[in-house]
Amino acid sequence: MGTRRQSRELALQLLYQCEHSRVDLETMQKDFESWQKADEGVRRFADELLRGTLENREEIDAYLEKQTAHWKLERLAVVDRNILRLAMFELLFSQDTPPAVVIDEAIEIAKKFGAEESAGFVNGVLDGFLKKRSAR
Repeated sequence: MGTRRQSRELALQLLYQCEHSRVDLETMQKDFESWQKADEGVRRFADELLRGTLENREEIDAYLEKQTAHWKLERLAVVDRNILRLAMFELLFSQDTPPAVVIDEAIEIAKKFGAEESAGFVNGVLDGFLKKRSAR
């Protein structure tokens, strides 16, 4: 597995914890064994994704609300919601990774961490967002 995938997976796991804990991010990172065992480069990119997603969550969620018109974000599975948030952060605020790669990564992570239908759902939401964006 590539270092960027590892970073995305770590970021997802910590975003999940953020939704279920009142502990500050630094403590979560310090106490999370997978975080401590990861290489410095993996942690650096994961931290960038994690903090960027958290800092821009309101804007990201606004885009996701529009894109998931028939689903309220709070009703989505926590894993799916946070995979979408991470991918949307990269699509909206980070120009380092081509959009197709961002979507492919999100799909693969959804296959690993989500439910059976998660990968298709994540793909549909992100692909729909890109199509609407490019139609402008």
